[in-house]
Order: sequence, then C-alpha cells, then structure tokens
Amino acid sequence: MQLLRNVPSRWICALSCATVACALARGQGNPVSPAQEINKNFDYVNQKVLAMAEDFPADKYGYRPKPEMRSFGEVIVHIASGNVYAAKAGRGEKVDWDELDPKNYRTKAEIVALFQKSVTDADTTLKAVPAESFAKSLGPWVGVMEHSAEHYGLLVAYYRLNGIVPPDSRPKGK
Repeated sequence: MQLLRNVPSRWICALSCATVACALARGQGNPVSPAQEINKNFDYVNQKVLAMAEDFPADKYGYRPKPEMRSFGEVIVHIASGNVYAAKAGRGEKVDWDELDPKNYRTKAEIVALFQKSVTDADTTLKAVPAESFAKSLGPWVGVMEHSAEHYGLLVAYYRLNGIVPPDSRPKGK
C-alpha cells in the first residue's frame, strides 16, 4: 500500500467499486482484475472521445462556448496530451505533462489522426504493463481516464450548444 499513497483515495475507491460491480454483474465467474478493469475503462472512454472527434462537423472544430474556453478541436488535442503522458509514464519514462500545441493541428483530419495515434500508443503501453503491477500502483492510468472522462462530459455540452445530439445519445439501431 505504500506505493498507493500518491494515488487519490477516490480513484482507488472508484476502481475497487467498479471491479466489485463487474464481478457481481458477471455472477459466479472469475472476478475482473484491476488490470482488466483499467484496460476496459481506458478503452471505453477513449472510444467515446474518438467517436466524437470523428463525428463533430469539421466546420465547428473552432467552436468555443466562451472566448476564454478551448475550442472543440483544442479539447481533443488536450485529451490527446493526457494519453501521450500516460504512454510515456506507463513506459517508465520520467515525464511531466507536456501540453501538445493545438496550433500544430489545424484541421479535423490532423486532430483525429493525432487522437487516434495517442490512443494507440497509450493502449499499446497499457497492455504491456504486467497485470500484477496494478496491485502495487495504478500508475498514470486512472488519473488520465478521469481527466478524459471529465472532458468527454464537456464535449457533450459542445454538441448540445451546437444543436447536435452526441453519438452516445442517439437512438441505436435494432
């Protein structure tokens, strides 16, 4: 537990609750390990953000709810910055959060490609982390997932403010 002292207790509690809930939902089957749960949730939030990045109209990528706020495209680049951080930290590199400069990604296509690459790189690193290491440290993964999920919620507001229904809120085909 000494290694977990830098991890906020709410993250540990959330992960523990999610793991228990998944185990109960699966009935008598094998409980989900922390590594499996982190992998699943990291992929889940990134796929939601990626769906938005691909779906949001290119001509609205510069939209800002208020002048002092990031544009839609800048939020996607910011979330990608978190994934880049997680990939580096997950590989054991000494890293600080280096914000990617959104000025280097001017079009929707460039931003979507950046985000896809950030997800692939972070996911590759995450899957290479030995499962038993999650018993000692949750590394950067839970914090980056929480960060991405918070910005996902913000992006929902960008959709709604533009009169667009977010992908996850649209009716699903049968």
